[in-house]
Amino acid sequence: MTGLRTDLYELRMAASYLRRDMTAPATFSLFARKLPRERGFLVAAGLADCLDFLARLHFSADDLTYLGDVVHLAESDLAALAELRFTGDVWAVPEGRVVFAGEPFLEVTAPLPQAQLVETALLNFVTFQSSVAAKAARCRIAAPQADLVDFAARRTHGLEAARAVARASAIAGFAGTSYVAAAREFGLVAAGTMAHSYVEAFPDERTAFRAFAADFPDATVFLVDTYDTLRGVRTAIEVAKDLPAGNRIGIRLDSGDLGDLAVQARRLLDDAGLTRARIMASGGLDEHALAELAATPIDLFGVGTRMGVSADAPSLDSAYKLVEYGGTPVMKLSAGKLTAPGAKQVYRGEPGQPDLLALRTEKPPAGREPLLQPVMCGGVRAAQPEPVQTARRRFARDLRWLPESARLLTGPTPVDVLSTQVLVRSAEAVRHRLEQAL
Repeated sequence: MTGLRTDLYELRMAASYLRRDMTAPATFSLFARKLPRERGFLVAAGLADCLDFLARLHFSADDLTYLGDVVHLAESDLAALAELRFTGDVWAVPEGRVVFAGEPFLEVTAPLPQAQLVETALLNFVTFQSSVAAKAARCRIAAPQADLVDFAARRTHGLEAARAVARASAIAGFAGTSYVAAAREFGLVAAGTMAHSYVEAFPDERTAFRAFAADFPDATVFLVDTYDTLRGVRTAIEVAKDLPAGNRIGIRLDSGDLGDLAVQARRLLDDAGLTRARIMASGGLDEHALAELAATPIDLFGVGTRMGVSADAPSLDSAYKLVEYGGTPVMKLSAGKLTAPGAKQVYRGEPGQPDLLALRTEKPPAGREPLLQPVMCGGVRAAQPEPVQTARRRFARDLRWLPESARLLTGPTPVDVLSTQVLVRSAEAVRHRLEQAL
């Protein structure tokens, strides 16, 4: 990945470090300072893109020409950047795990210029994808019995975001995505029906349905609300009766009172003997709408914009902060932005217990599981990239662990995160040292 995928100040700081031979190991911690409003948890996502970025980090000849001609870096800076590769270590919470405020998603230890340069990209990957994964998780909680499909691609903030949304929502338990490129890349189910324009392009609804059924007999889902929804359901039933036995059929509702229409449509389908026909719904859905519709006979929901942009919490107060340099713990003392010094570990216990934030060098407490795992050593991945399904299983396990109070869609109570006494004493010592130096 090109080293230009960063902010300018990262490049200038890295160049300054290199000029002064400030290349001792530095540890940076990436975490959320606080949870967004109405969030009881976050879901770790974006690590796969982080590791890919770190493994491929370099500056091309064109990059270096630009940095010299336009950014006006010195020839010595360009020569140093030409040789720069990521050679550090990364500890991270595996994707799919539940994370709370103050807990590192990942920590990077590398020569200071390297660790500094990667801040922008790592924050971008983790912040966005973890926000979306948490939103998708809330949708999963709201409608636990239904299948959910990502319909967000057309309104995400760019197609890179659409790719990330498809993956993040799959981690959180979505059954598929409408975005075909992501389905192919990540081995997801590609799901989709038809648009209203398809129905409008034919002389009438019946002709459109028959054409679609003839062309796609194994994926025949009729969009029934182009003109009159219940009339569309009856037309779909008429067409379905002429199809070969065993064909999978369904209907999709995209407007109106989805709950009431689903009840009426289910009755019509069952009365016609189409008891296995599935009902799909879409149109401006989020976790709150899904919760209201969870008890209706809707089998599958297409969830788009509000999930894909995490509409009620589109940003996350995340940070990537230096916590140790050259073996010396450091911390930020700014009001409201205090950081904890040193490389960390998070230990998780039984349901109902608070998480423990500790120094990585501490003796692990009995009966608790460490969340951060070594995922890169010396710039080399510790393991091959894992399939999305592995992260999905982690999420399913953590969702069962998560207390009901943290799962609430309104007024959730996150799990407490407590610092160990060793970490507290270390922070006090570092604060005292820094205040004495002022």
